[in-house]
Amino acid sequence: MKKLSVAVVGAGIGGLATAAAMHRLGIEANVFEQAPQFARVGAGIQIGCNAMKVLRQLGLEPMLRAAAFYPRSWNNKDYGTGEVRFDMIFGESAEERYGAPYLLAHRGDLHAALVSAVPRQAIHLGHKLTRLKFRPDDGVRLTFANGNVAEADAVVAADGVHSLVREILFGKDQPNFTGRIAYRTVFPAALLNGPIDDCTKWWGADRHIVIYYVKPDRSEVYFVTSQPEPDFTAELWAGTGDVNELRAAFADFHPQVRHVLAACPAVHKWALFDRDPLPRWCDRNVTLLGDACHPMTPYMAQGAAMAIEDSAVLSRCLDGVEREGVAEAFRRFEATRKERTSRVQLSSRTNTWLRGPTAPDWVYGYDAWNAPLAA
Repeated sequence: MKKLSVAVVGAGIGGLATAAAMHRLGIEANVFEQAPQFARVGAGIQIGCNAMKVLRQLGLEPMLRAAAFYPRSWNNKDYGTGEVRFDMIFGESAEERYGAPYLLAHRGDLHAALVSAVPRQAIHLGHKLTRLKFRPDDGVRLTFANGNVAEADAVVAADGVHSLVREILFGKDQPNFTGRIAYRTVFPAALLNGPIDDCTKWWGADRHIVIYYVKPDRSEVYFVTSQPEPDFTAELWAGTGDVNELRAAFADFHPQVRHVLAACPAVHKWALFDRDPLPRWCDRNVTLLGDACHPMTPYMAQGAAMAIEDSAVLSRCLDGVEREGVAEAFRRFEATRKERTSRVQLSSRTNTWLRGPTAPDWVYGYDAWNAPLAA
């Protein structure tokens, strides 16, 4: 049997996880990334137990445990009084219940771990996709801005919220601006001159801030906010924000919050957009994955986890498949994943996750390696 060749567009978390899962099964996967090099972008990420079950099978658990913070809980508190609304206990009890740990990491450290799981010769930087063409023999041709051309039996588009492949397949969509913006940053915890809670979401009337450590030695701290600002619509993930404006927006929050904001040297700012679940993810031998097909607001900390779950399920659907069976495998992938990702997408939109007593088993208990595949 001829080995299946897969082109993965985008070397973000979803794209790299997909390539790693493919190589684990002996599928030839090449990743094409438009950036000329990787950078340790300043952002934290919560790696849920459901995502860790996937990453464990990719051999990354030891690396991630060594690089990430192991929190006692995700504590939800009132913005002013500090009263506990709901304390979602993690640590050893959650690890025993869900079969994997819950970790808080620097996004760059998770990305670096995934890079290590993909053969270096399979990652092609400086490749910005410009054209996608279906061939009569069911293959797909990809053309890049640098003049290079690649051909593959299948294409997985993990090219993010602004997916060019999605636009080529289904036309340009218009995201819904939520009227809210977010600030975020990672900075040395030494600037705090004292400890803070492990991981806390501070809930205000119309805004919130999540603060947590991202290194096991508590040497780096991260926060991300959400607040109304209807006139700011720049969907630039690395845009620069004004620290003083941020501090003013949270001036009536708990002293611990104000202390963290007073210590942070700089912040990024971007507008929060929302998108409805897509009616279709795939067309013939091309499928979307992760943010390209189910982007979501960050309020459940499950966006990357959904892409990581996608990678495991997709690799299972392609296992043992030849070119003629790719389109059916992609439809099976979509049928298996759409209900779950849509539920998370729409649940995240409400921004109520863990605000009060919550039943989280349906999220953290999911096992992408063993979940039933659609018929």
